[in-house]
Amino acid sequence: MASGIFAILDDIAALMDDVAVMSKVAAKKTAGLLGDDLAVNAEKASGFVSAREIPVLWAITKGSLLNKLIILPIAFLLSAFLPVAITIILLIGGLYLGYEGAEKIYYYFKPHQHSKKEELKKVETRKEILAVEKERIKSAIVTDFILSVEIVIIALGAIVTAELSTQIIVVSIIALIATVGVYGIVALIVRMDDAGYQLIEKSENSNQFKAKFGRLLVAALPKVIKGLSFIGTIALLLVSGGIFVHNIDFFHHILTFLPSILKEFLVGGIIGFLVLGVISGAKKIIN
Repeated sequence: MASGIFAILDDIAALMDDVAVMSKVAAKKTAGLLGDDLAVNAEKASGFVSAREIPVLWAITKGSLLNKLIILPIAFLLSAFLPVAITIILLIGGLYLGYEGAEKIYYYFKPHQHSKKEELKKVETRKEILAVEKERIKSAIVTDFILSVEIVIIALGAIVTAELSTQIIVVSIIALIATVGVYGIVALIVRMDDAGYQLIEKSENSNQFKAKFGRLLVAALPKVIKGLSFIGTIALLLVSGGIFVHNIDFFHHILTFLPSILKEFLVGGIIGFLVLGVISGAKKIIN
């Protein structure tokens, strides 16, 4: 009986070792998307009055958890019974990520005339504010769903050769990090300016270190949001290009003279702008 217990413990230890190794692999593969997830949600949760930032973020977080509960079982079933679907979904997701990255670059040079932040500034009544909040929360949850699908599928694709039990544990860990970790960091980011204002108020004079650090936090928030948005856009194109380079032989064997990271960025960008062109053309025809 003792030998049986030790055998079970040995199996558990082996499983945990596999989980640790596979988690590192999956985390490395999904790091770019997690960065974009962070950038997107930091932007969507900012711009509200201080008292509404955390409630809005909490609503998005609950929606994100629900997304994971929907996505994970479906992904595990596909991995077990129809693994080819994982690759197909990866490629479809690669098209979307490339499109989103290209769209961000395009609208950087040709900005939207009516952004959600501008709309938020124009509303005055509590009813109008709550309506805009509801719309932005819904938009954030939809975006989170798409990114969550890609995070889960990319994580599964990175450990597709592992046993199903290991896949379930590893991908669930990555999904939890994608929610708790990302939204926890977002909460800290959107409260930077409030922390800064509090430090300024508690300072006896404007030359104190607390006051200077407080002003630094207030000034840094918009720069951090912009910086994350830039990094997230680069990450989108890199992840998109990586999906095609590693899953389609044609892309794998072109531009071999380039460093892999530059090759993946170029492939992601070219595919993204092609998809953007097709979608923009289709919209013009429909309208």
